[in-house]
Amino acid sequence: MMATASLEQLSLEQLNVSALTAADVAEIASRLEADEYTTTSEELNDWHLLRAIAFQRPELAEPYFYLLDMEAFDEA
Repeated sequence: MMATASLEQLSLEQLNVSALTAADVAEIASRLEADEYTTTSEELNDWHLLRAIAFQRPELAEPYFYLLDMEAFDEA
């Protein structure tokens, strides 16, 4: 996991996609799959994190594209 901040506390502005590992992305996806958020904003934050990863490092997010419901021509 990233050393600078817990992935649970990261916002889109703090995300350093180049430093993420497959395990980091799996953690975000796992939370989205579990769907046990206490607020909608927590869920949206994770969704936006995964979406940003998908655009910047698609190889990491590819196994989780189904969570994003992305169209083939979505733009960043």
